[in-house]
Amino acid sequence: MHTVIRRYRLDDGDMDEVMHRVDSGFADPIAREPGFVAYECLRTAPDELTTITTFSDEAGCARSTERAAEFVRDELSHMRLTRVDATSGDVSVSRAAREMLEPAHA
Repeated sequence: MHTVIRRYRLDDGDMDEVMHRVDSGFADPIAREPGFVAYECLRTAPDELTTITTFSDEAGCARSTERAAEFVRDELSHMRLTRVDATSGDVSVSRAAREMLEPAHA
């Protein structure tokens, strides 16, 4: 498995709207990508969010990063959402409770 973590800063716009748009327009399509394992979007500060995306391989994470950039460009262009960091790597240790398999909505 491979995971990519992306951090974003919202300089202009409404974080609740961002989260709604991610939930309604990005999370399900990314979950249908080949090799998908998990996706989470966290509000890490009033003006920051972090996404954690896991795929069965590095190529899936690369596709998700491309899709995320397209989503920000196409669906959030009226806001100033900037990716400030991204890191990725092979998953070496992983555990999840059954609850992780249920979609969470903001």
